Formats: sequence, C-alpha cells, structure tokens
Amino acid sequence: MSGKDKKPGILVGKSFKFGDDISTDLIIPGRYFHLRSNIPELAKHVLEDADSSFAGKVKPGDFVVGGKNFGLGSSREHAPMVIKIAGAGAVLAKSFARIFFRNSINIGLPVLICDTDKIESGDILEIDLKEGVINNITGNLKLEFNPLPEVMIKILNDGGLISHIVKNKGFNL
Repeated sequence: MSGKDKKPGILVGKSFKFGDDISTDLIIPGRYFHLRSNIPELAKHVLEDADSSFAGKVKPGDFVVGGKNFGLGSSREHAPMVIKIAGAGAVLAKSFARIFFRNSINIGLPVLICDTDKIESGDILEIDLKEGVINNITGNLKLEFNPLPEVMIKILNDGGLISHIVKNKGFNL
C-alpha cells in the first residue's frame, strides 16, 4: 500500500489523468523491451508516450486515472509492475482489460473500477479501499466504487499474490 496511508486501506495522493484505451504499449513503449529485466530502469519510461513528463512527476502514492479499457493489448505483466515501481498507489479507470486487472492485483497494485469523469489531473484523492469511497478533496465531492473483496485487500496488503502465499504458507482466504 501507499506510504502515505493514513491507516490500512486508506490511500492518499494526486491524480494523473489519461484517456480511454491506454494500452500496455503506451504504459511500456516497445522500444524499451530490452529493459524488461531491469524494472527500475523500465519504470523511468512508464507512460511516456501518453505523457512524456509523467515518470518525473509521479510521487509515491499518487494515482493513475484512466477512462475505458485501461491496460488493453498484450499481456505484459511488466505493465502494472512499472506503474507500481514508479510510485503510483493505485490505478482508477472506468474499465480494465482483464489480464491487466489480474496482473495488477497479483503484484500488489490496487485497481479500482469507478466513474472517473469527475476526476481531473492534479486532484487530491483519498481512497478507502474497504468502504469503496473516493473523496475528491480538490473537487469537494465523494465518488463510490464497489469495495474490493477482503481477499483482494489481504493480497494487496501483503504486497501481491506471491508475498501473500509466502507469508501465509499458502493461499489464505
């Protein structure tokens, strides 16, 4: 979870808004394929074809906000990983490609399906994963999403699926 958590399951950060159909090719440009074994270096190029300054501006706990179909394209498991390594505390979008959604949970990156129309770049958000509430502090409004199931919150709190299995000596519901 984010280093800016007020308490477990509460995330706070600034939003960086992108549009619809943000593909894994936009998340990790193919010309950096050779860096896939060096995730910290690859993360320096995260989303640069969608916003060339994003990697230099994102701070630990900030949020990537998309529209529809976030993470479409090839099943690059590195895509959510570089978003997380770059510092993002969660990704919010109207919908996600299924493989991106699953890969995100597996590596410990919260992904939230919600209406992102009332979130702008630069808004400060406070997200309660358990209650399913996004407080847009900048916009002075409350948005709701379906709360994450307890098992997903456990996996996220443990840092991803592998960490969860190691910690619990198996899959612990």
